[in-house]
Amino acid sequence: MSDLFDDPTPDTNPGQNAPEFTVSEISGEVKRTLEGSFGRIRVKGEVGRVFKARSGHLYYDIKDDRSVLACTTWKGQISSLSVVPEEGLEVVVTGRLTAFGAQSKYNMNVDEVAVAGQGALMALLEKRKKQLETEGLFAAERKQALPYLPQVIGVVTSPSGAVIRDILHRLRERFPRKVLVWPVAVQGKACAPEVTRAIEGFNQFTPGGALPRPDLIIVARGGGSIEDLWGFNEEVVARAAAASQIPLISAVGHETDTTLIDFVSDRRAPTPTAAAELAVPVRLELMGWTENQSARLVRTAGQAVQQRRQRLNDLTRALPNPDTLLENPRQRLDRIADKLPDALIRGVERRRLRLSEATAALRPSTLRQLVHGRRDTLRYLSSRLTLRPIQQELARQQDRLGQLAQRLDTVQNQRLDRQRRRLEATGRQLEILSYKATLDRGYAVVRGGEGVITRAADAASQENLWIEFADAEIEVASNGSRRHEDGASHSNAKQAKPKHSKIKSAKVTDAEPEPPKHDKPEPDDQGSLF
Repeated sequence: MSDLFDDPTPDTNPGQNAPEFTVSEISGEVKRTLEGSFGRIRVKGEVGRVFKARSGHLYYDIKDDRSVLACTTWKGQISSLSVVPEEGLEVVVTGRLTAFGAQSKYNMNVDEVAVAGQGALMALLEKRKKQLETEGLFAAERKQALPYLPQVIGVVTSPSGAVIRDILHRLRERFPRKVLVWPVAVQGKACAPEVTRAIEGFNQFTPGGALPRPDLIIVARGGGSIEDLWGFNEEVVARAAAASQIPLISAVGHETDTTLIDFVSDRRAPTPTAAAELAVPVRLELMGWTENQSARLVRTAGQAVQQRRQRLNDLTRALPNPDTLLENPRQRLDRIADKLPDALIRGVERRRLRLSEATAALRPSTLRQLVHGRRDTLRYLSSRLTLRPIQQELARQQDRLGQLAQRLDTVQNQRLDRQRRRLEATGRQLEILSYKATLDRGYAVVRGGEGVITRAADAASQENLWIEFADAEIEVASNGSRRHEDGASHSNAKQAKPKHSKIKSAKVTDAEPEPPKHDKPEPDDQGSLF
């Protein structure tokens, strides 16, 4: 650097002999000086303005009470940061200084961010806690109840620590269950993303699949400092635990340690061992309780049977003697049986008397009077049944039938008139559209041996032609002679040119029927339909 800025040939007039540099040379030299002198440094300060560009790069400021240092973390470096810079957080950033010559600015490219002290960590933790609490993630009504006896338990912890051994040992003592262990890092940079993936992964298991879905999740870790437990204070971990569809127990640290996952989980355990105790009941206690309940059930059933037997005995003593109950009905039956013969004799006598009275009323004179009365009534009704009313009704029905027949004839005649008028109108239209009407307007139809001819080349190849006009049809021979339909030949006024004479073809309408194929086509005469 000294060789670049020192003048190798000093002069008494430095203003005239100073070397000249381009802007790019100066910018490059400044950049090399900064990167050479400050290769990798650590800077402590408070995070100021934070801005994340659309490209994914992160731009922010680190400041103290007098100066501001611009910092940049590229998109590919953000995922490796243990702490994402937030405004107002006191941090220690690690990186290298560099210069941006296009704008004569320098900044620091940061690839590591750490919180400056425990006080700053607690301030950041309180800020995140308030934010999640405002969103309702700590609400008691959204927490799920733990299953009483889960079939499968998922454990998110380190597979090599003492935590997993304590959990498995306590589960084996209390109530052995199937356990699925998802190994994760429980501290450092990889802790938060791995714990998040583990919780989300357990929730994505298919119920009843080859790998069973857990009925309960335990997130466990041993004790440590706030820096060691900081992975469980990350927002992504807290949101993953809150969104879990499977009930979740957090057992991070000792009883005095508190992390964000403890607030959003469905149940917090002071230690990993206590989490295992919350997960399952004691099998021996359940067996004892079951035996106790079985004994109580047998004892209660025996007492119930004994009480009902005693009640039945009491009720039977209150019932009267069956012989006493039947004494009065038996005596009443005896009295009725003694009275039955006399009652039958008196009933027969009463009915014989009623029969005598009825037969006395049936004397011959009385019957004769009744028959004469019925005969007079029959004659009167027969006189009313004469033919006159029937004939009158028949005449009325005939008059009505005649009126209906007359109306039917009128309607039928009207319908026939309408159909006749429609048919006549259709006939007139057919005559107007017939090719005969076209012939009346000055056209003609030219026919050859194979039908109607519409091209001059086809006419020249014919030996005889028949030309139909509106009033008659003439035949033109190949020698130029003309004959009528009766067969007489007449000489033409002008001799026709052989095979090159032009014959004017007539226009033919679509309604013209194609004539049959014969030596001399019959004229198509279309008359009236009526």
